[in-house]
Amino acid sequence: MRKLWVKVDPWDKKIVTTALEGGADGIMVPKGFSQKVKELGRIQTISEDGDLKLGKDVVFFTIKSGEDEEKIVKLSQNKHVILECTDWTVIPLENLIAKGAKVIAQVRDLKEAQTAFGILEKGVEHVLFNTDDVIELKKALSWFGSEGDKISLQAAEIVEVRSVGMGDRVCVDTCTSMDMGQGMLVGNSSSALFLIHAESISNPYVSPRPFRVNAGPVHSYTRIPDGKTKYLSELSSGDPVMIVDFKGNTITGIVGRLKIEKRPLMLVKAVFKGKEITSIVQNAETIRLTSPDGKAVSVVNLSPGDKVLVAMEEGGRHFGIKIEESITEK
Repeated sequence: MRKLWVKVDPWDKKIVTTALEGGADGIMVPKGFSQKVKELGRIQTISEDGDLKLGKDVVFFTIKSGEDEEKIVKLSQNKHVILECTDWTVIPLENLIAKGAKVIAQVRDLKEAQTAFGILEKGVEHVLFNTDDVIELKKALSWFGSEGDKISLQAAEIVEVRSVGMGDRVCVDTCTSMDMGQGMLVGNSSSALFLIHAESISNPYVSPRPFRVNAGPVHSYTRIPDGKTKYLSELSSGDPVMIVDFKGNTITGIVGRLKIEKRPLMLVKAVFKGKEITSIVQNAETIRLTSPDGKAVSVVNLSPGDKVLVAMEEGGRHFGIKIEESITEK
């Protein structure tokens, strides 16, 4: 999951409050100023006397030659390494990313941040934003908050839809208002998840609730940030969840509450490249999957031959973490 720290040296209250309001992950300040940050808001501080100690947990490394790259790779295994170099934008980061080093790139504006996050397609996972320009910081935080990992979605063909009886269904109410084409990835198998559309559609009987995804039964998997999954029943208030649109763009949402209620359920079965995939959802008109063009498709109107979006992956998962292992889920 990508992170953005903001460097505030010398102390500047306006930069600190902008970082807090914009959702920065941490603030780096001179010694003696960590408590001042805490008085303005709850956030991780990086300083000689901060939550993360400069010189101990976090180190600066000035790269001068190719020989330094191996030192950085080794150092980054147990410390946060902030890279300093004369031309950070391309060669040093490319080499370090290719070698698996987890480094923090210092950037001064949005353009440099976008370059750092895009190097070798994978990019760095962490930047330190160093500027005294409030407007530039706001632009970067706004862009950062709207960007997430890209998910590959495929069009699967519906082959069967049938009622299966009663069960405990989970509604996930998030702190995000979702638009058309957005929802959450949910399914019976962690390797095959359907894009369940948010309740952002008007109908004669129920007002839109664009913050809600009527996701599925308690046993279902859902995708969360950092490439992991959780059972719907494991989610709780304050947990992060992955919100996905029909193009595969993602943002992180926060769970506000869960509603678990007994409801009639239905099985949705689809096929992608010969592989059968399933999900169980509530049997109601307001529960919708997502078509390849981003339209919400009510589950009660699904028919064999219809196409819906799914996220597929190889391998299996252990406690929600992806592993290279053959696992069969039926």
